[in-house]
Amino acid sequence: MSVRQINSVNPATEQVLARFDPHSPAQIETALERATAAAGQWRSTPVDVRAKHLERAAALLRADRNRLATLITEEMGKPIAEAEAEVEKCAWCCDYYASEGPALLAGQPVATAATRSHIAYDPLGLVLAVMPWNFPLWQVFRFAPPALLAGNGAVLKHASNVPRCALAIADIWDRAGCPPGLFTTLLVGPGAVPDLLADDRIHALTLTGSTEVGAAVAAMAAQHLKPQVLELGGSDPFIVLADADVPAAAAAAVTARMLNTGQSCISAKRFIVEDAVADEFTEAFAAGVAALTVGDPLDRGTRVGPLARAGIRADLIDQVARSVAAGARVVTGATVPDGPGFYFQPAVLDQVTPAMAVAAEETFGPVAAVLRAKDPAEAVDLANATEFGLGAALWTTDLDRADHIVPHIDAGAVFINGIVASDPRLPFGGVKRSGYGRELGAFGLRQFTNVKSVWVGPARNGQDHPLSE
Repeated sequence: MSVRQINSVNPATEQVLARFDPHSPAQIETALERATAAAGQWRSTPVDVRAKHLERAAALLRADRNRLATLITEEMGKPIAEAEAEVEKCAWCCDYYASEGPALLAGQPVATAATRSHIAYDPLGLVLAVMPWNFPLWQVFRFAPPALLAGNGAVLKHASNVPRCALAIADIWDRAGCPPGLFTTLLVGPGAVPDLLADDRIHALTLTGSTEVGAAVAAMAAQHLKPQVLELGGSDPFIVLADADVPAAAAAAVTARMLNTGQSCISAKRFIVEDAVADEFTEAFAAGVAALTVGDPLDRGTRVGPLARAGIRADLIDQVARSVAAGARVVTGATVPDGPGFYFQPAVLDQVTPAMAVAAEETFGPVAAVLRAKDPAEAVDLANATEFGLGAALWTTDLDRADHIVPHIDAGAVFINGIVASDPRLPFGGVKRSGYGRELGAFGLRQFTNVKSVWVGPARNGQDHPLSE
């Protein structure tokens, strides 16, 4: 289904900031032709030259940090300090791949009977990126620097509520000196995705979004045999064992759940605590959450801004209500402030069981569920009692025991005594219904390449290889 208009709405005020007409079929065709030509030029560009463009993009991001951060905050409600940090993280990603990427893409020699056999990493072509709104710059830059450095082009279909961010990202790459159209933003609705995936000029897909959307789009891509990376939903466990530094764990838990107003796939959502320290942890955790300032995201004192859309708040209200009806106890928050904006008072719920909505479903907002476990084994069982498997945090002072527990946790990443976060140096992705494939690190850099085996035998005076006769 086509969209008539794409609007940028400030979630703190509910005011429309800008209106855009979606790109027409003719405009999409022109953009794809331009992107194809740019990608053909780019793949022949030496990798060290591509790296220089990434360095320029990093410099542009830092020079324009204030404007870009304000843009993020106005379009999706992220507190301004967090928005500034998001811009800096994008620059860091560009710097990392500019510095380390060329060596990771270099041909790898292989010991065979041949004289010069090696593995090469060739670009695939144009990668379609279907991206969400919650980290409107970082989600895109998590994919773009490695994909571009590897020699690919990018076509972005961003979330429709962050169109100004989507256009700003394309502008960064244009100003960094990339071939015109190498990074292309299309202002289109979700109805345009099937035709884009069917287009022979699109060679691969990367998608970050809900599990339901990911499954549907992956099926479309599979029909056309196009490789995919999917980063989908999450319900990350935050496990606190009885020997943990409980005050430190409780303080970290506040950030782990409430960063970005809780709107993150890798936010800690289920806090699984051993009975022996559950009361201490919950009391400290709830006190930290209650102390957070909720308000105007452009105010530097604000820690929790509005939710990005009214529907997200409605879903949270429903999930909390169903959980309370099933026996959960609200320790703090869970109210809706008066006035404009899609605000929700950050909440901690105790006495949660795995079947309750706030534990069984992904909660995309500032609601934390505390589940109690009798011992470490039950804590791990509760952590794995979900359809998701993105990240997990484990808090314990016994690092030897942690080493034995980690292999039993179903997740793409486990952070011990720390908050789960993405890092350009480490592969990022999940298992189960949290998706497949990896972004970031060496794996993410090579994800959208043709891993080509090159076997070079000894020269035979120009004659064909004897086995070919």
